[in-house]
Amino acid sequence: RFQIQRGKTDPTSYKSLGDCFKTIFQREGLLGFYKGIFPPILAETPKRAVKFFTFEQYKKLLGYSSLPPGLAFAVAGLGSGLTEAVVVNPFEVVKVTLQANRNAFTEQPSSFVQAQQIIKTDGLGFQGLNKGLTATLGRHGVFNMIYFGFYFNVKNILPVNKDPNLEFLRKFGIGLVSGTIASIINIPFDVAKSRIQGPQPVPGEIKYRTCFKTMATVYKEEGFLALYKGLIPKIMRLGPGGAVMLLVYEYVYAWLQDRV
Repeated sequence: RFQIQRGKTDPTSYKSLGDCFKTIFQREGLLGFYKGIFPPILAETPKRAVKFFTFEQYKKLLGYSSLPPGLAFAVAGLGSGLTEAVVVNPFEVVKVTLQANRNAFTEQPSSFVQAQQIIKTDGLGFQGLNKGLTATLGRHGVFNMIYFGFYFNVKNILPVNKDPNLEFLRKFGIGLVSGTIASIINIPFDVAKSRIQGPQPVPGEIKYRTCFKTMATVYKEEGFLALYKGLIPKIMRLGPGGAVMLLVYEYVYAWLQDRV
């Protein structure tokens, strides 16, 4: 929600992150925080499956190349992120559209009805259910490139701890840092995606059309920090969340390897 708003000229602009939470609660109630929750729930399982499965496949393919192992991790992460973005983008369009709706939770359309309306009005293409695909490709591609690249490179540099508990903390700490750094670097793509997929400032006119042009417009009109809107909640979500995902991936992968 914080990323969708269009600066101080937006009549419904939030003054701060705290004001955003307060205003949503006052105007839309507790359920207002859960707007657009159904599309991510539907997308989460295939999204994570695509992320880690394709990372493994790209990593195996790059094993036949002359790339250094450290760089191969980052390139495999980039490939997995681009593939993941194609899968998740339609869900993101529906989610952002629902979150941009300032009506009460009970007054807005369901996710399915919203998706039908988008398809009926704008179709399945780049103005409809796949709107903002380039920005989504940038968001997921950059994130996964840094996320996997940083984690596996740093993990291989830092010595393994013989104590299982300390080893768990070592991996969790590296995952936390990798998720945090990736979030900081990729968030301008996230802001651009939200602006493109969200409501345009003037109905009937498309102001935010392409990824890098949207970034340039936001920077010119609202300043550099506007490209980092929503960074704190994103880090709170993807810092520890990213660490947990990597740990689950590693332990499940090791468990499966032991049974092959």
